[in-house]
Amino acid sequence: MYKVLIVDDERIILEGIAGLMEWEKYGTKLAGTARNGVEALAFIQEHEPDIVISDIRMPGMDGLKLAERTRELYPSIAFIMLSGFGEFDYARQAMQHGVKHYLLKPCNENTIGEALSEVVAQLGEVRKKESFLSNLQKELRQVLPSAKEQFLKELVTNKMYGRGDWERYKELFGIELEHAEARLLLLQLEGQFEFEHLFALKNISEDLLTREVIVLSTTIGNQALLLIRNAYDEEKLLGLLFDVRNTFKGYYRLDATIAVSDPGPLTDARRMYLDTLRCMSFRFYLGEGSIITVGDTRGSGEDGNGSSRELAGHSELPPKSDHPHGAENGFFYDEARLCLYAKSGHLDAVKQELDELFKLLEELRLDDVTVKSYLIPIYVALIRQAEPATTNDYLKELGKLEGIATLQGLRTFVEEKAKLICQVNYDSQKRRHSSIIGQIYDIVESHIGNADLSLQWVASEILYMNADYLGKLFRKETGEKFSNYVMKVRMERAMEMIGAGGDVKVFELAEQLGFGDNPQYFSQVFKKYTGVSPSEYKRLP
Repeated sequence: MYKVLIVDDERIILEGIAGLMEWEKYGTKLAGTARNGVEALAFIQEHEPDIVISDIRMPGMDGLKLAERTRELYPSIAFIMLSGFGEFDYARQAMQHGVKHYLLKPCNENTIGEALSEVVAQLGEVRKKESFLSNLQKELRQVLPSAKEQFLKELVTNKMYGRGDWERYKELFGIELEHAEARLLLLQLEGQFEFEHLFALKNISEDLLTREVIVLSTTIGNQALLLIRNAYDEEKLLGLLFDVRNTFKGYYRLDATIAVSDPGPLTDARRMYLDTLRCMSFRFYLGEGSIITVGDTRGSGEDGNGSSRELAGHSELPPKSDHPHGAENGFFYDEARLCLYAKSGHLDAVKQELDELFKLLEELRLDDVTVKSYLIPIYVALIRQAEPATTNDYLKELGKLEGIATLQGLRTFVEEKAKLICQVNYDSQKRRHSSIIGQIYDIVESHIGNADLSLQWVASEILYMNADYLGKLFRKETGEKFSNYVMKVRMERAMEMIGAGGDVKVFELAEQLGFGDNPQYFSQVFKKYTGVSPSEYKRLP
């Protein structure tokens, strides 16, 4: 039923129309009456009728003004205008405000009924159209998330996607393309998990990063991908991702590792995905539950003097070869990942790569000469990841391949060499890490009185390393933050100096322990650490 409001300053006409009409006959019901435009507008704002039957000439606010104000506030309300005047000007003004039905007084039931029928039919068509559009939009909203997820999957895994695809999809997905810089986040669950945990991790990420920042998101295997606008500086972004990880862990008692690409244009999403895959391989060293940036992978090695240098083979994930080994026989294998994992010392990943390699060879059922011709360049690429001093020894054993008569024998041979290479590279990384931690301890001991002593200062002025990587490494190896460790050393040294006796002054302690000319701050930190002030500590037995 459509609700009708009648407006007329003549009580007889108002009551006459109200009582005369069989409202239900026209699919309507009488919602109320009003004596003038002001009263009618108040009723409209409170009850929102569908149809208004109004006189034109009324005191206070006439019908034309009422129609104008109503159209501004509620453009869907239909008007039937009544007047005792037949001048064209009134009808013309009424039509300017959307009034399509103009009746001359006096009006009988049939005249008003015909107008009502036409208005109801028009409103019905409008509602039918709105319902169709609403249902269509609802269906699109249901389909669109899946379409956006599939698009992101294709975008990062199919190298044929490019700017042209963005142009086609940006309007559909409501993505602003021009001048948009983004990052790709790769989130991987650790340990045993249910599939819904992955969606929970993705939803928590979208909430904490804010959905306005998220461009596209999807899941691939046990990983979630989020393509986000580069709306935060790196420090802010890492802080938010730390909150994502902790929030998820608090709810589900599961950990997640997060890889972060460098920023770049939205159309460069595939390159960002390869960046995050490379970052994810470094969780082997930084630990599950780490937040790994591209900068962490660049600063992973140190020379003998403690300065940073890139590990060969880790600067970027090698692209797939345009001419894979044995392509003419259906044998497609790119050894780039195998070499990357071997150089990283990641034995489990190397074993998985070799599983895929030998499974493919077994399925193809090639002759032994062909199989060995394919394995030789792969083996050579693998042993190049060994320490230079041992590469020649592995190369000398290449001749043994010729005497191996079975595919399983070839597999065992390659796996043994891969295991040795991985172990040496892994131990080398661990020694580098231990050496760095030892250097940090010595630096703190030597510079405890330096007010500039900080992780950033140690990284940039002494070790020439990436500060984020150094901080993560220190926390992983020691279990505490660098700043907490420095403060602990300073407070222990202060306790020793006070306990040694003598008339040591607070300002002297502050100056000697890196607090500069701020003895008050030193006293606050000391009390927080020991529970008493320096003066009270002196008086302790």
